[in-house]
Amino acid sequence: MNSPLRFGPCSTAIATAALVLLTIGSQGQETGPAQTSPSPDTSVRELDTQVRELRAVIEQMRAENAQSRAEMQELRQELQDTRKVLTPLAAAINNTVSTAEAATSTQTSGTSPSVSQAVSAAPAAADLGSRIQKLEESTQLLGSKIDEQYQTKVEAAGKYRARLSGIVLMNAFRNVGTSNNLDFPNYAQPPAPGSASETSLGATLRQTEIGLEIFGPTLAGAKTSADVQFDFAGGFPTTPNGVDFGIVRMQTASLRLDWKNTSVIAGQDSLFISPLSPTSFASLATPALAYAGNLWGWTPQLRVEHRFNLPNDQTLTIQGGVLDNLDWEQPSDPYFRSATAGERSGQPAYAFRSAWSRPAFGHTLSIGVAGYYGRQDWSWDRYVDAWSGMTDWQIPIAPRLVLSGEFYRGRAVGGLGAAIGQTIVYGGNPLSGSSSIHGLDSAGGWSQLKFQLTPKLELNGVFAEDNAFARDVRGFATDANNFGPILGRNRGGLGNLVYRPRSDLLLSAEFRRLHTFPVYDSSRVTNQINLAMGILF
Repeated sequence: MNSPLRFGPCSTAIATAALVLLTIGSQGQETGPAQTSPSPDTSVRELDTQVRELRAVIEQMRAENAQSRAEMQELRQELQDTRKVLTPLAAAINNTVSTAEAATSTQTSGTSPSVSQAVSAAPAAADLGSRIQKLEESTQLLGSKIDEQYQTKVEAAGKYRARLSGIVLMNAFRNVGTSNNLDFPNYAQPPAPGSASETSLGATLRQTEIGLEIFGPTLAGAKTSADVQFDFAGGFPTTPNGVDFGIVRMQTASLRLDWKNTSVIAGQDSLFISPLSPTSFASLATPALAYAGNLWGWTPQLRVEHRFNLPNDQTLTIQGGVLDNLDWEQPSDPYFRSATAGERSGQPAYAFRSAWSRPAFGHTLSIGVAGYYGRQDWSWDRYVDAWSGMTDWQIPIAPRLVLSGEFYRGRAVGGLGAAIGQTIVYGGNPLSGSSSIHGLDSAGGWSQLKFQLTPKLELNGVFAEDNAFARDVRGFATDANNFGPILGRNRGGLGNLVYRPRSDLLLSAEFRRLHTFPVYDSSRVTNQINLAMGILF
């Protein structure tokens, strides 16, 4: 009988589709520490990368589901055709079996060959009907699950796939001491005149982030993609309780061409010469310990990256690019853009980075070095050459212990957040073309020790310092000629616990201390306790 053989491929296809569905289901549940445990060296930027990679896997699964759905339609049609053939056959077999049973009851000896064949065929027919019913039930179940998964897809106006991601983050905080910013302070400063207390308490959700990725066509062998990311830390509207109505701000927006070992990135992106940041969910609107040795910036740029695969799983990465030549000046007009000192030079800033990496203790061991140069025109033939050299490291000491950090030395690189955001100092009235200027020398960096206590709980400790050389200031510049106090040093430290009961839920508690030293004033200290809860999507 050929019918059972005909259903072999169908059964295999159904089993395969069911296995795919079970795999997708397991992706959406917490099945063990392997899925819920974060990478021990996860920073805020690394967390975002991991979420994007996880969602890429899910999107691939959804594509496979769509293919399975089409196969299910073919299976349904094949089942209908098969039933049309088998139903008359089953009826004939049942009639034969009934006749055989009747003949058996009237005969006292022997059984004819035809009756024996009919009796033996009866169980096969019954088993075949049961298999058909089970196949139909499985097909209906798979169809309903695929429909359910399809409802979660983000639709785009174009034909290319889009993906929404981000984090809804709430921070509650208590500060002792005053700073430049209440909810995510960067440096300490004197209290406002007449202030009776330096203690404050508050909460915010303006560090919530929303990201959108678009996956475009393949061009010259390269996968194309684009992404944009926003938060709500762009300021406050001048309305009652305006501090709760944060203005939307663009952080990054970039376009990518990715070949196997080469990438071209154009857009506003983070500094590729400063790729790491301390782990903190108390400060996402600016990276943790920015202005305290952690260089940062979301800067328009064009860069090229190439990766060389070496023996023993080693990788050598070379990056080079040009950046908008920024110097940390504030806009002179809220609507119309004017050239800043770096842009007036008529040339971009140049940056280069090289990094070596390899696996170690289940993590990535990496060491990188980088350089930066940009020329600035401060009008009236006052030119400054901005430069900096950087190094970054990520060293797994043990399976649960990772040391990471960065160090820099430079001049006039306030545009990268160095020297506590200061690029130059004036030797006289800054509005006068006869006043001399001086590019501020500085050095700083940070280092973090991450300890993975359990697969869901990690402990981070960070120390950081940024030092604008006081010798460049004393005897040359005064506070009166520099729009306010000149900050000589900013020292910071933090410790936090990050708990992730699920891959999309996090809880964090952090203590941060900032100690800032103005050149011509006494030092100030600000302490903050920050509690954070976030949902990733």
